[in-house]
Parts: sequence; C-alpha cells; structure tokens
Amino acid sequence: MTATTTGGPQVPTDSHIRIGIDTGGTFTDVVAFDESTGTMVTTKTPSTPSDPAEGFLAGVSKVLDLMGEQGTALSAISHGTTVATNQLLEGKVEQLGFITNAGYESVLEIARQSVPDGYGNSYFWVKPDRIVSREYVKGVEGRLDFEGNEIRPLDEDGARRVARWFREQGIDTLGVCLLHAYANPSHEQRLLEIIAEEHPEAVVSVSSEVLREYREYERSMTTLVDAAVKPKLSRYVNNIVRRLEEIGENIPFYVMKSNGGVLSAGEVVHQPITTVLSGPAAGALGAAMVGKIAGFDRILTCDGGGTSTDVSVVIDGEPTLTTEGSVGAFPSKIPMIDVVTVGAGGGSIAWLSNEGTLKVGPHSAGADPGPVCYARGGKDVTITDAHVVLGRIPAHLLGGEIGLDADGARKALEELAGKLGMSVEECATGILEISAWNQANALRQVTVKRGLDVRDFTLTTFGGSGSLLLCRLMDILDIKTTLVPLNPGNLSAFGLLTVDVKNDYVQTQVSLHDKLDVEGTGRLYEKLTEQAAEALSHEGFATETHQFQRTADLRYFGQAFEVRVAVDEGPFDAAAAEAVAERFHDEHRALYGYDFRGNDDQQVEWVNLRVSGIGPIERPQVRAEEVVENPAITETSRRPVCFDPETGSVDTPVYWRPDLTPGTQLVGPAIIEEFGSTVPLHPGFSARIDAYRNIIVTREGADS
Repeated sequence: MTATTTGGPQVPTDSHIRIGIDTGGTFTDVVAFDESTGTMVTTKTPSTPSDPAEGFLAGVSKVLDLMGEQGTALSAISHGTTVATNQLLEGKVEQLGFITNAGYESVLEIARQSVPDGYGNSYFWVKPDRIVSREYVKGVEGRLDFEGNEIRPLDEDGARRVARWFREQGIDTLGVCLLHAYANPSHEQRLLEIIAEEHPEAVVSVSSEVLREYREYERSMTTLVDAAVKPKLSRYVNNIVRRLEEIGENIPFYVMKSNGGVLSAGEVVHQPITTVLSGPAAGALGAAMVGKIAGFDRILTCDGGGTSTDVSVVIDGEPTLTTEGSVGAFPSKIPMIDVVTVGAGGGSIAWLSNEGTLKVGPHSAGADPGPVCYARGGKDVTITDAHVVLGRIPAHLLGGEIGLDADGARKALEELAGKLGMSVEECATGILEISAWNQANALRQVTVKRGLDVRDFTLTTFGGSGSLLLCRLMDILDIKTTLVPLNPGNLSAFGLLTVDVKNDYVQTQVSLHDKLDVEGTGRLYEKLTEQAAEALSHEGFATETHQFQRTADLRYFGQAFEVRVAVDEGPFDAAAAEAVAERFHDEHRALYGYDFRGNDDQQVEWVNLRVSGIGPIERPQVRAEEVVENPAITETSRRPVCFDPETGSVDTPVYWRPDLTPGTQLVGPAIIEEFGSTVPLHPGFSARIDAYRNIIVTREGADS
C-alpha cells in the first residue's frame, strides 16, 4: 500500500521521516522531520573527506537512533553535497577530451578578454591553464548556422577517427560542443551515437543537453565542467543509493541543485553540473524561509562553515538567481543561486606573508587534521583557535561530544604572536578582525556591487561558525538587525526539507522586440513546458501538481549582458510580449539606475527563453510560541571572555539557548551556546528571543 505526499512520488504508508543532510568541510549536518507528529531532530557528525558517503550514512544512522526509528520509516532524504564543488575548487580534474568544429579548436585558449582585478595587474597576470590542454582538443568537419540550418554535413568518417583516437589515448571523459547546437542538436546527437559505437567506455557530455544557450566559450566550458565532475559524482551518488538499500527499500533520494531545487539521484547523475553550488543553495533557501516567517523580506545570508563562508541576497522570500556564476577558475553558465564564497571558515588558517603581515585563509585545516585545538595533529593556527583562546566559544563542540585543547591552541598562537610582536589576545583579535572584513567584503559584493544598500537588509547568520562574528559585521556594515535562526548550525540541512523538485530549460532566440515572432515564441515556450512536464512526470509528480515559471533574458541592442524578467502565465501573445518588454525597462532601472523606455534609438532585444518545471514537496511547518514578557533567565555558567584586547577579559555570563524562551531579553556582554553553534554578544549589543525562538540581535541605539 502506498501514500503520496503533496505532489511527490509514492512512498510506503508507514514512512514518515524526512531527512536533510548537508555535508560540510568539517561536519555533516542532519535534520530529521517527523511528518506524523511535526517534531524535528537535529544532529551533526564529523565529515569524512576521504569518503563523504561514510559521514552521510553515519548521519542517517545517528538521527534514526535519536528518534528511535528504523530505516523503513524514511519517506525521503534530500542531500546537499560538495563533491563537485570541492573537485573544481581543488582543481582535481582528470584528463578530458574536447570535440568541437574543425577550425574552432582554439576556443578555450581565446576565451574572453577580461583580466581579473582590472588593468592594474594585467602585467603580472598569467592566463591559467585551460581545462583541456590543446593536444586533446579535436575538430570535426560540419557546420550549422545560427538558425540551425545545415551549411555542411557532419563528417561521420572524421568523427569516427576522432572517437577512436581518444579511445587509443585512454581518455574516457569527453565534452562535445559544436557551433549553434543550441539551435539544432542533430550534429551533436549523431556525434554522440558515433562515440558510443567507437568508444563505448567513454563518459560524454554534449552541449545541447547541458546548455541550450548561445555564447560558444561559456557553453563549451559549462559542458566540459559537466563532463569533468560526472564520473566522481556518479560514483558518489550511486554508492549512497546502493548503501541506502541496506537501510530501507526504495527510499526516495534527492540531491540539491544550484538553482534552488532538488532532483532525484537517478536524474542528477545525468546533470552533474547542476550540483556545483549544492550546499550553499540549501542554506540560502533555509534562511529565506526562516526570515520570511519572522517578518523580514530583505535578507543577507551569512553561512559560515569549517572551510568557507557563503553569502547571498534574499528579496521578498526568494534568493536571487544568476547564470553568470563560476566555481573556482571555471565559469558555469547554469541557473544558480547568486552565492559569493570567501575563504573565512572556522578552519581557515592564519599565516604570515613574505612581507611579514598577518593573513587569514583561504587555505583551511579542514576536518582532518583540523584546527590545533582539535588535537588531531594540526599545527596551523585557525579562526577556531582564536575564538577558543579568547573564550568566545567553549572548550568543546557539539554539546561536549568533541573536546577542544585550549592550551594547545594558546601555545600555537603564542608562537605566531611572537613573530608579529603582539600579545596572544591582540593576535587572536587580529585574526578575527581580518576574517570579519573578509566576510564584510563578500557581503558588499552581493549588495553594493549589485546596486543594493547593505543597510536596508537584515543579516541572517548560520552554519557552525556563521554567528561568531555577527556583532563585528554589524559594526562594519552599519547593519541594524541580525537574525540567528533556531539550530543555526543545521540550517542548510533544514533548507533541504523546504526545497521543491526543480528543473530548468532554456532556448536561445535572439530577436529585436519589434520583430519578435510572437507565435513562434509561444510555440517555443510550449515546447520547453512540455519538456519540463515530462521530467516532472518521470519524477513521480501527478500532472495536476505541476508548476511552471516562465522567464526571458532581454537586453538593449548592443549590450553584452542580459536581464532576466518574468513572463506571465497563459497564452503568449502580443500583449504578453509587450508586458515583458515593459517589465524589462523596470528591472533595468532597478539594477543599473536608468532605462531607455521611449527611446527609439535603443531597441529592446530578446535573447533567451526559459521555463522552470517545479514539483512541490510538502514543507515542515514552523509554529509560533507565546511570547512572555520578562521570563526568568538562568545562567548556565560564567567565564572570562576577551572582546577587546585593550580592556582584557571580562567575566561573562553564559546561557544555554534551548533554555531561553520567547520574550527573553539579554544585554551584552554575554555568550549564547547551543549544540552546534555559539553567539558571542559583544558589549553594546542586545538580543531578544522572538516567537519562533530566533535570536534577534540589535545594536544599542538602533531600531530593530
């Protein structure tokens, strides 16, 4: 017998536990939601970088034990993974082969003309190695024009020679990107068939399946990145699926995508590039939901982990999206939540430059050996060590499960401080100050550089280390209010329980607005919608539950960038097209401060049509509690904490967050601890617990 959750695939009737698992650099975060009772359980386990699946499965077992349940109770698992992200960030790309049109073999070398950090550094900048070295790029004769019409047929004999050559070289991972395949995939599809015949062991990604969008360099790179991560991600996902069968049969297993949706494991292995920002996307969505419920519609998210901090913008409950993202040195032109990452996590290493100045990150001690205070052999001072020495976090993690060696951290800091001629407290504070400015600059990158005023937003901090510097960030950025959600160390895992199944489809169609083929555009939208509906049905969603979002990328003629705008539901006609153009003018003004509405010399141009298919999944309900005025507050302990090396350590009360009920008011200095996170409340700041048990932090004299 089976039952169906809202819009979702069928699962056994006795299955009532949904789990979200987010694998980070140091810990694997787990949240389990009991659909039958509405209760939620959170926990963490150490990540296992050598085999991330071990930490994943340990997390499943641990949370089931805490709930007293068996694997048969699982109705679904959603997973945020860093497998693809870390592979790209670390540059661990196995040998690839690239097939393109004859005469265009240098597309990767030509790339784009932009130089990082402007012309001031252009003399010293060296173009990085290409993802595929020139000797492993092969061209095949054949050509389509920009409308998809065949100019020259595909040279099938030449294609067979190229496929055999790659087989003889032992290159088993290939990317294929032919000119204008976005308009007509026939040449690429035939080439794929030939490769399957001549090199059947090859793993192949083709651009017409990865990205049906123009711009040859970006489409080539996106296809090659997809190919690069496909073998490792496929092994990882298939390993988990196989081992989940030992826990329970047919457990629905979803993987988080960069676009803010999830996809079943069976499908995501065919679209691996969609997972490159899997973990950060889940955190942004969780923060969006929590913030909206708490009454905040403009949010900056600050997700601090063991290796890095991820920041993003949420407006009206929705994280902003982009298709201009990159991971490490690799551009990936796929829909993704607009996240900026900075190497300022708990494990980020403090070091001295050749000039003798103090630097922090981006290198990290990771989970193994970890910070010095972990006592696992780490020798490099980290941000976590600085917090421990200053007393801002306790001498243990996870509620006492992991003890910390505060004396060892102090000795390591003494050595570093001696080289700088500083006291231990000055050095530790300096490390945290650099880290705070790194995070602040990342937050400015997603706001000020996007034309947004950072002071108009509420900061939402989460992740194991995300809330440790919130008071300093509020000072630097002049932010009035910060929200720290319940169980902030597990918010990304919670976000995985709030995510719908989502797939994106795009088709390039470049046309001036006054020459737009309205009927043809309507047919293309219908085609993209049919593709999205077919995928949702394959995922197990009933037709009546399908949801679709239509958008279009527009620009002023001559611009090199586009603005994405919404397209209304219903038949696409001349009135609908005109509404899109008007919306484009509004969006352009909002982003850049001007528009050319009414200027006949600046025509609007359509570039890409997009459809997102959404399969809704039931979300956990967050309920408000009664707010009591001035409830009783009990300190759990006191300890000396250094907030300012000039004034030294002060005797500071420590509170256990689960004991703080709605209505509680605290004034800094204070330390608020919980299982997976700590909030140091500096002097001059106050905090209150709202109806949803969020901590709302404000500065003295600031309106919340």
